[in-house]
Amino acid sequence: MRASLRRIIAIANKEYVHIRRDPRMLFAVLGMPILQLLLFAYAIGFDVDNVPTLLLDGDRTTASREYLAAYEQSTFFDVIGHVDSQAEINDAFDRSNARIAVVVAPGFGRDIARGEEGRVAVQIDGSEPNSAQLGQTYVIALNRQLGREIFVDWGETQAIDAGSFGGIDAQMRMWYNPERRSSDFLIPGLMVVVIMIVTIQQTAVTLVKEKEQGTFEQIIVSPIRRGELMLGKVTPWVVLAFTDMIAITIVALTVFGTPLRGDIFVLAVATFLFVLCSLAIGLMISARAASTEIANLMGLLISFLPGFMLSGFAFPLNSIPPFLQFISYLFPGRYMVTISRSVFLKGGSWDVLWPQVGALAIYAFVSLSLATLMYSRRAD
Repeated sequence: MRASLRRIIAIANKEYVHIRRDPRMLFAVLGMPILQLLLFAYAIGFDVDNVPTLLLDGDRTTASREYLAAYEQSTFFDVIGHVDSQAEINDAFDRSNARIAVVVAPGFGRDIARGEEGRVAVQIDGSEPNSAQLGQTYVIALNRQLGREIFVDWGETQAIDAGSFGGIDAQMRMWYNPERRSSDFLIPGLMVVVIMIVTIQQTAVTLVKEKEQGTFEQIIVSPIRRGELMLGKVTPWVVLAFTDMIAITIVALTVFGTPLRGDIFVLAVATFLFVLCSLAIGLMISARAASTEIANLMGLLISFLPGFMLSGFAFPLNSIPPFLQFISYLFPGRYMVTISRSVFLKGGSWDVLWPQVGALAIYAFVSLSLATLMYSRRAD
């Protein structure tokens, strides 16, 4: 037992020496995750506001001016100007200078005074679906509110009590993210993706480098066992990945104000298992790749694309095709994103997250066993 532990420590020390001697690798492991978090968190966002909007008043009455003033007072619509023709709207859309145009038809004020519906056309640039969908939602909500106010005003002029008519009073409550900040949604998932990319990328080349440097044969003929080699290779990266996770969590809490409401111990255990899963994937790539270039390419493809597309980080998993949902179970990011968001935003603990933590534990055991088996076959 002591001899086995000494061999594992020897391999781990060897990895530490390699990392220490390469400042670029040290920066890539410790600095790049924080830099990527900052870049992605500021660059990726689902918050939409100040949408460039044009207004065309074809009626030019007090009612039309009051109606269009509601758009100018909204924080969602950024009124960049008033135009006089449809051709100007078309030109602004073609040049991407505007995303929404509101056109009040002639006779708007007259129809409102009669208690009829005023005619308004809202044109939305659909080339950006997210902005277009939100713009449509805001326009519908704004017009419903204004329509009710106009109805009440019209009822008063007609000596009708608008309050006597029935209605629906829907009271909404936003859970977990009441401010609807996209950073609170993105950062817990982004932490997982960044750690996954860095750990897989770095460990994907570890065994390939041994072969290129001529030390692979020395390891084969040494008394070290395959499992001991895997543990020795993994140990330094587990420590570095944990350091990354702590640093990223501090940045998320201090710079972005992301709440941390759940059990930190659950997050720590899940992070440890997730790192083992990611490192095992990197070791499997390293055991099969013929060169560092191929290992880097495979590591990027296996970590980046599934991390973004199949983990639930950017898109809900129930909105993707069923066969992709099935494939997502083959990547540990799916489980860790759920754990991270639950701990940060929902106050998740063991009673809720034990299935995901258990899945990561099974994944880590199976993937490390496969990595050891694949290395043994390559050595043979």
